Amino acid sequence: MKLKAIFITTLFFSVSSATFAGTCEIHYLRTACPGKEEISYKKCKGKKECTKKKRAESIDECRKNALKSCGNSRLDITESKVITAKFDGAVVKTEDGKENFCAADRPDFNKCNVQ
Repeated sequence: MKLKAIFITTLFFSVSSATFAGTCEIHYLRTACPGKEEISYKKCKGKKECTKKKRAESIDECRKNALKSCGNSRLDITESKVITAKFDGAVVKTEDGKENFCAADRPDFNKCNVQ
């Protein structure tokens, strides 16, 4: 009887966690600094754009992941990014209704000439 209860409990938690988690697709489109295309696009296997899939518990978690993806620590390599996202196939938008999570006037964009 205990074994049956353990099995049912395990099955319940397996099914419920699968039901609540979804797929967050984050699409990256990079603009490289002049002459830095190869290294800028390396994170997308040499391509200017790609989509990476991550598990997310909710559309809000997917939105947070997309916003985090805008960060640019390689100022002299990547000029800017456009990040869009989908959660279980549905378009995810910013809180103000935009599809691109990266504001064009971010302080970590357009710094190609930084030495």
